[in-house]
Amino acid sequence: MESLLIVKQQLARFYTRFEAFIVPVLKFLAMLIALLMIGSSVGFMSKLKNPAIVLIIALLCSFLPTNVIVLMAGLVIVAHMYALSLECCVVVLFVFIIMYALYFRFTPGDAIAVLLTPVAFVFHIPYVMPLAMGFTGNPISCISVGCGTAVYYILHYVSEHQDALSNGSSMSDLDVESMLGGFKTVIDGILKNDEMVAMIVTFAATIIVVYLIRKLRINYSWQIALGVGMIVCFVVLLVSSAVLDAEIGIGGAMVSLLVSAVIVLILQFFIFNVDYSRAEYVQFEDDEYYYYVKAIPKITLEAPAVKVRRSNVRRNDMDFDDEDEDDEDDY
Repeated sequence: MESLLIVKQQLARFYTRFEAFIVPVLKFLAMLIALLMIGSSVGFMSKLKNPAIVLIIALLCSFLPTNVIVLMAGLVIVAHMYALSLECCVVVLFVFIIMYALYFRFTPGDAIAVLLTPVAFVFHIPYVMPLAMGFTGNPISCISVGCGTAVYYILHYVSEHQDALSNGSSMSDLDVESMLGGFKTVIDGILKNDEMVAMIVTFAATIIVVYLIRKLRINYSWQIALGVGMIVCFVVLLVSSAVLDAEIGIGGAMVSLLVSAVIVLILQFFIFNVDYSRAEYVQFEDDEYYYYVKAIPKITLEAPAVKVRRSNVRRNDMDFDDEDEDDEDDY
């Protein structure tokens, strides 16, 4: 544990010292991963798949606010959809406008959750997002995680049905009947996705439960919140998938949930690491109120006592020199 605390303090000092450089690098990496994921799943516009264009967009986003980064990622997706079909582009654009309206209205500070949720799905650890946002966010974070989940399933649906969707109309072929049929196909495929609805419900329930438990004034509330959150996540996933008849692999979900829990434990260590054995209860008052405060110290490393070993060599030499001088004076 002591070595982990040393690493934690060193990382904290390193981040504080080089924050101006670390934050743009992290933004660049997040946007680069997101663009590569978008290009690999719905890369219908060849120009936006060009590595030079991808790097330029990622570099540009490294100096922009996170909300603008999310907007840029959405525009890239819409451009790819336009290259596939007009109907797909219009429907996805309309869905994105609704999601952005909800996001900017309620959770404008959770931009990173919208961006990282689809990435977590790609790496098969989607449950890390509701568990983490339950600790670092609030119940309204359900909107940002839900928007990121919807984005992933939209990309997944379009990627799997691109052959059927590419038969839609273009700007030069405005056949009303075929366009309406194309719109219906896209809307049904995107909005009537039982697996997406089951995951959004599961994530929302997990975020709310984890948030409520970790806010309780009890010892080890964060650890209890993680354990209960995992159980609630798994139970709600089972129930919602059964009710909605969604095809979700339970075995894979259990493994992914366990891996996500380990990642969240590491996150807990860096943002919330306290010693409940040294908790103190403090009482004080002012002219109007009495205050009862529970103070829990953080686990930190104390500077070790420095032992100074004194050497008498120099002193003995000085004494010897003084004796020689005395002898010379006597002589």
